[in-house]
Amino acid sequence: MARPAYFPDNFTLALAATVALASFFPCSGAIADVFNAITYAAIALLFFLHGAKLSREAVIAGAMHWRLHLVVLASTFVMFPLLGALMKPLALQLITPDLYLGILFLCVLPSTVQSSIALTAMAKGNVPAAVCSASASNLLGIFITPLLVSLIFAGSSASHASLDAVLSIVLQLLLPFVAGQMARKRIGKWVDRHKAGLRLVDQGSILLVVYTAFSAAVNQGLWHQLPPAALAGLVLVNVVLLAVALMLSRFCSRRLGFNRADEIAIVFCGSKKSLATGVPMAKVLFAGHAVGMIVLPLMLFHQIQLMVGSILAQRYARLNG
Repeated sequence: MARPAYFPDNFTLALAATVALASFFPCSGAIADVFNAITYAAIALLFFLHGAKLSREAVIAGAMHWRLHLVVLASTFVMFPLLGALMKPLALQLITPDLYLGILFLCVLPSTVQSSIALTAMAKGNVPAAVCSASASNLLGIFITPLLVSLIFAGSSASHASLDAVLSIVLQLLLPFVAGQMARKRIGKWVDRHKAGLRLVDQGSILLVVYTAFSAAVNQGLWHQLPPAALAGLVLVNVVLLAVALMLSRFCSRRLGFNRADEIAIVFCGSKKSLATGVPMAKVLFAGHAVGMIVLPLMLFHQIQLMVGSILAQRYARLNG
């Protein structure tokens, strides 16, 4: 029997199950240290595979479209932080201050890679440009996100965006990516043939990070600090944030004279936020803080952006015939 359209996908179900597992059986002590080590290695492998998957031909083809990339980067690292700041009066009426910190952190993160490209392809948009924009956003985000965190969270005890934190992020994310690019000649064909199977690495590494982050948060009393009304308010804030980002991305792309294929790439790359990059960064940048509370807005936003993005991509595909 076919899965109902409203039923969550397998990864969403796995994510919910991981949060439930961490809520009832959080890891701690020596076991937590083991999980943290495994998670670090899994994230490094994830970014190594990202590098090995990325075709240099696609990068070169997409890199020529510099105006589009500037719009995407401005959407990701300028528009979103401004929206997060402007939403503060509304957000603090609906959610706790710690969750609002999570909203601000979400706003300074880079775009996703896989879902931005997949949705652009589904909508019949400019895929090479999307590949280049999403990848550039992720690589630049390794440096830009800690910088924005240090500026936005200045004076707050939540952030630890020091040089050591940036170096830790570079070692965990950037170096494996570069190593993957260097290894592409040797393993690129194998990676391309096994994309479906390697999705387990993508999703499994994210689930590991979520489990360790939420275990630490549960041990610190996460669910005792989060009223149901605040959780409902968080969903509403995420929906409003995504809706405004989508509308502004589309409006700017049309005002700047981009064609529909480019508009699609701008809308999907400029409105997404990366869970795979965001959760490891949060563990480094907010060490000692309630990381589970920080990443909860990102986790909800990730699921909402995928559901809304799929509907929007199908609509674009029908318009493009």
